[in-house]
Amino acid sequence: MDGQSSVSKMMVWTPMSKVRENRKKYKRKYRLRKDMETVEYTAGIKTCGSCAKRPPEERNFEISNIAEVFLSKLTLLSSRVDRESTTEATKTFSIHYKDQTPALDLECSKEDIARGWVTGIQHLMRKRRTETIIDKRKRWISEYFHKGKNTDDRLESKEAKAVLSQMNIQIKESQIDTVIQKLDKDQTGALSLDEFTQFYNVMTAREEIEELFDKWKSDGPDEADPPHDSRYAVDGDNMRVHELMEFLAQEQKVATDTKGCQQLIERFEPNSELKKKKLLSLEGFTLYLQSAEGDVFNHTHDQVYQDMTQPLSHYFIASSHNTYLLEDQLRGPSSKEGYVKVLLKGCRFLELDCWDGDDGEPVIYHGYTLTSKVLFREVIEAIGRYAFKKSPYPVFLSLENHCSVVQQRTLAAHMVNILGDSLCNIPATSDMQELPSPQRLHGKIIVKNKKLKQNVVEDDVSDEDEAAETEDVEVQERVKTSKKKTIKLAKELSDLVNICHAVHFHSFEHSRENDMPYNISSIKEGKANHLVEDQAADFIDHTKRQLVKIYPSGGRVDSSNIDPHLYWAAGCQIVALNYQTPCDQMDLNLGLFRQNGRCGYVLKPEALRDEQTRLDTSKNIPDKYKKMLKIKVISGFQLPTPEGDWSEGSAVDPYVKVQVYGVPADCAEEGTEVVKNNGFHPVWNCDMAFPLTFPDLALVRFEVKEHDTMSDSETIGQFSLPVSSMQQGYRHVHLLSKDQEDLSPAALFIHVSLQ
Repeated sequence: MDGQSSVSKMMVWTPMSKVRENRKKYKRKYRLRKDMETVEYTAGIKTCGSCAKRPPEERNFEISNIAEVFLSKLTLLSSRVDRESTTEATKTFSIHYKDQTPALDLECSKEDIARGWVTGIQHLMRKRRTETIIDKRKRWISEYFHKGKNTDDRLESKEAKAVLSQMNIQIKESQIDTVIQKLDKDQTGALSLDEFTQFYNVMTAREEIEELFDKWKSDGPDEADPPHDSRYAVDGDNMRVHELMEFLAQEQKVATDTKGCQQLIERFEPNSELKKKKLLSLEGFTLYLQSAEGDVFNHTHDQVYQDMTQPLSHYFIASSHNTYLLEDQLRGPSSKEGYVKVLLKGCRFLELDCWDGDDGEPVIYHGYTLTSKVLFREVIEAIGRYAFKKSPYPVFLSLENHCSVVQQRTLAAHMVNILGDSLCNIPATSDMQELPSPQRLHGKIIVKNKKLKQNVVEDDVSDEDEAAETEDVEVQERVKTSKKKTIKLAKELSDLVNICHAVHFHSFEHSRENDMPYNISSIKEGKANHLVEDQAADFIDHTKRQLVKIYPSGGRVDSSNIDPHLYWAAGCQIVALNYQTPCDQMDLNLGLFRQNGRCGYVLKPEALRDEQTRLDTSKNIPDKYKKMLKIKVISGFQLPTPEGDWSEGSAVDPYVKVQVYGVPADCAEEGTEVVKNNGFHPVWNCDMAFPLTFPDLALVRFEVKEHDTMSDSETIGQFSLPVSSMQQGYRHVHLLSKDQEDLSPAALFIHVSLQ
């Protein structure tokens, strides 16, 4: 079915049934709004007894918040009986969201209706990914216009002011009235969409960009140019090709040629007449600076650009902790959605705490706590569906095994039956010199667990690591008092373990003498902190050959996170974080893995991989690595309120913190002054300098905060990225919320220099 025709059909109310986890169905009506950004639905609410039904309640969700939509040949929420049935399969589709919203299963009356909605939503998602900065701005303005317009498809003065408030444009009402009078060409007292677009452009003009533009454009023709050329009439107001090329080379540190500059003008200049004359206006220049090309993040790193043929131990790996948990560590829900959400964010290391369940079916939950339980089988089904949606590179399943031998066999059977050929089958041999590469393990799932000795059918193995990671007082006491800390391991489960054989960490010396490359150790944050501080060079040498997992202490019951950069600086590949927790640490984690196509693997700096290099990142780093990072925070643009509620349009008092994370010597923070009552267009012009001893490991985090003298300042927006992915020159930092949602058009305007 054609995407656009599917979108058209979605604009008509369509009856569907929402299917809950308990298989209960609730009748709804869904349709796509005319803005093609929002799906709205109605739900009739019945009251008891003889009371009349209340009118249907309208609700909605945004297309931009959808991470994945697909036909549910089998719904992940279905019961076992329904999964074996095919009568309803093709009439159902599933929507998964980017945020914490639970997945939505919808059942239609016909197969082609479900297929049409999936096709239509995918078409809209694809259009958003491929739209230009000009299209994006038009869509954004149109979205707000349609929210506030009257029945005549126009915005009257009062409505325009309300829309500007929602857009967080804080300007005096008298100034708004003056501009409306100038732009209201037909004198109706209201603005059409085109007039409102012009209105928006006037209201959002930025002096700092105009000054930069004036600095690089000429005031007229070159003396060598022939006279009486009609194009000179506009040259003085616009930038010519050679001027643009000089700006890109000198300021932006971008090498290009005449053809490249002409293509840039073709893409960003909105005036067709200026395009023909190969001229760039102030508006086109502004659009360039606001685009991906003008972003602080180097978008060539949106693709996998690093060497993926090196051993697994040479990569940082995006890793989660207690992946099944959606909230805290003691009482929150366990769900397969936890696995879906982290996989869609590029996570490659998943944890599964496995315990005996009812009816012979093992379950996953945080043992000895009040967290809910989820069937192991359902989690494996979800992993099987989503493992390679966002990245083709290997996924680790870290099993914390507390099951009886009987249910261990069930664990193994489910993995074999559901994951099949995707399970890694590379043998771990005694002559293995290094781990296989992510490229070799393309599309493979690696099981991490204990392993029996060769030719042993069933035996006791140490459960020291499992007990430590459980962090339960009862289990810890058993570990302390028992001389032999063991569990019985089934051969069927052991046979699935090959290149990720879990062993207890004793010391670096012990590992050098006894461990193989396929051995992996788990180290708790407290012990890891001492090792990083006292034996960083040994730690780095160890991680050149073997994988190490760092996990948080049991005291973090609120699902708070450890500082991952401390362990990355020591070469640790797997730093397990609670992905459900928005925090500075998660910002850094997602910032590091933003590069290399967000594939979940980042090649470590050469000094952390090279066998001939002995480096201690905790001190005395050689001068040859040093650089100076200079950042000028110039201004902000359309900053939201801390709560993200723009409806009141209240002014904020913003300031900016710039933080550098990396090796201990490089960790630093600087901040701007507070700008009072201006979230629309605050100007700071604040210069900062950060000397970096090891820039290849450095990350920069921008955080915009609302100044509050009475309590802790709240975060307005943030963005993190590696220094190696920063573009130099005049750049925009497009802000994200604490939950990693896009806050466009909210941004910082900065200048970056790396010397």
